[in-house]
Amino acid sequence: MAITLTTAARNAAADAILALIDAGAGAGTIELKSAASTVAGTNEVATLTFSDPAFGAASLGTATANAITDDTNATGGTASHFTIFDSDSNAVLQGTVSTSGADLNLSSVTIGAGDTVSISSFTLTMPAS
Repeated sequence: MAITLTTAARNAAADAILALIDAGAGAGTIELKSAASTVAGTNEVATLTFSDPAFGAASLGTATANAITDDTNATGGTASHFTIFDSDSNAVLQGTVSTSGADLNLSSVTIGAGDTVSISSFTLTMPAS
């Protein structure tokens, strides 16, 4: 028998992660990174800023991000993954970036220097099992 989480547990888990993103005095960020990047602040392709708070409360295990501020002057490069940081630059979570089938899907992973990068929607979901 597989472990399954109740809706209340899924919401609590999602909200706990979201609290980590909101930690610190300001807003968290999402950093799009190239494949070469393994350290915070290195080889970033673009950095966007979450609202503060970053997400609304979880419902049915899913939380939706509030508005995310565009990066209007991207560093540029090819995005392969992302890291979400709190306002004190502590990493909270990471995921993949692609044009489809990834944790974060972009219209293009190739970003030019000086480009504007937008994320129109972002959700965090805690699965039931």
